[in-house]
Amino acid sequence: MVSLAGPAVVRLLLEHLSEAGHPGVKPSHGYVLQRLVAGQPTIGELAEALHMTQQGASKQVADLERLGFAERVPDARDQRVRTVRLTVAGQAMLAAGRQARRDLEAGVIQRVGEADVAAAKRALAALLGLTGLTGSIVSRSVPLPAND
Repeated sequence: MVSLAGPAVVRLLLEHLSEAGHPGVKPSHGYVLQRLVAGQPTIGELAEALHMTQQGASKQVADLERLGFAERVPDARDQRVRTVRLTVAGQAMLAAGRQARRDLEAGVIQRVGEADVAAAKRALAALLGLTGLTGSIVSRSVPLPAND
């Protein structure tokens, strides 16, 4: 059921983002956005964190720039270096995504109650622990899936 719920939740969140005025967001963008929440990496740093080529990371950033969610700016310490940061629109899109997740959770709580949702969260945390992703989630460094 977990393998079915994950993609369905992603689809719902992307639909919500589109309806909230943020169309064009792809699941793979989330991996990049998490790194931009944590800081302003260079393309090279982003590529290394995502375990992909610099060309692949640059393409992801170009997609986010086209959508207005990210921008490349000169580094404050070295004007020759460019870093990537969220734009105001990118921050608004992230806020809309967080609200969508809160709304989805509230809907589940209405259906099954807080105790069952709390138990499900514990079960999912245990599943993430078994997969070795707990530390990556905390550090916002979940690797991009191989097929994305």
